[in-house]
Amino acid sequence: MKSKMLKINKSARSSIITVGMILIAYIICQALIVTGNMSNLLQNLLVSMCYYAIMAVSLNLTVGFLGQLSLGHAGFMCLGAFAGAIFSKCTVNAIQNTFIRFTLAILLGAVVAGLFGIFIGTVVLRLRGDYLAIVTLAFGEIIKNVLNVLYIGYDSKGIHLSMKDAISLNLEDGGIVLVKGAQGISGTPRDATFTVSVILLLITYLIIVNLVNSRSGRAIMAIRDNSIAAESVGINITKYKILAFSISAALAGIAGVLYSHNIATVQSSKFGYNLSIMILVFVVLGGMGNLRGSIISAVLLTLLPEYLRFLRDYRMLIYSIVLIVMMLYNWAPACVAWRNKLSSNLAAMLKKSKKEEL
Repeated sequence: MKSKMLKINKSARSSIITVGMILIAYIICQALIVTGNMSNLLQNLLVSMCYYAIMAVSLNLTVGFLGQLSLGHAGFMCLGAFAGAIFSKCTVNAIQNTFIRFTLAILLGAVVAGLFGIFIGTVVLRLRGDYLAIVTLAFGEIIKNVLNVLYIGYDSKGIHLSMKDAISLNLEDGGIVLVKGAQGISGTPRDATFTVSVILLLITYLIIVNLVNSRSGRAIMAIRDNSIAAESVGINITKYKILAFSISAALAGIAGVLYSHNIATVQSSKFGYNLSIMILVFVVLGGMGNLRGSIISAVLLTLLPEYLRFLRDYRMLIYSIVLIVMMLYNWAPACVAWRNKLSSNLAAMLKKSKKEEL
């Protein structure tokens, strides 16, 4: 009983620390903005850091806790971005209340991405390893390329679709082209703010934490450790895999809605293989199954390339070197042993100093 209480307390303590860190960072950023001490570059990156952190936390559910390598996470973000942007652009005059319109856009983006997550989870149910990675990668590329040639418009007759050009939509006079193929969708209301982004990041974190610490979360981690053993004790592998994929996809859809309401133009070409790999790097660097680490790595690796722009041609070289160094620090056996030894020495010194005070 005591060990269970200790585990619960440890998990709750870790969650409180993470939430506290996010809130403190938010308060500091707001104070810097109000006093005019934050650069325009950093202000422009605040929302970006939040939706990348949401992407990293949501992918960690699939990669870190379920143990399935997914390389198509950017596809779910793309679906959420386009669904939310189309909804907001169509209803900007009908729903003038920004809070209601943006909330509905977020819910729609989450539902659309979540439904595709259920579909992908069902399709790749029996795949693992390289085969799973290839299928999810193909899914992300299919979504990107379909939206890249898709034209959507609407008039009094309803919504029109075409994969040729805008003229093929045959819109009436006064009809509006929403999606313009490779040009994407533009004119989306800029409803995403830093405050809203932080709230959504906290909601995402709490959803994953509560899921992981629930019965369903323990079943998901059992599948990761040994799917055959998990199935032998009565765990429904199909159910929990689809659950993890759908929740992860829905949260990525929320990040997509934030993205589409933060920039002037949304293009499907931005949601390619490179973005999926970048989000995976956030997860691996922060630690598989470590949600706090995913948030920290997403923030740091979003800031780093921008602050290295003055190096021009050497910017990405230094970025790569930093990635390698951080990866070695986190995962190399010698570095892990050194960190454990250092932490034990510090704990012994603190314990000794407390005894001397007494």
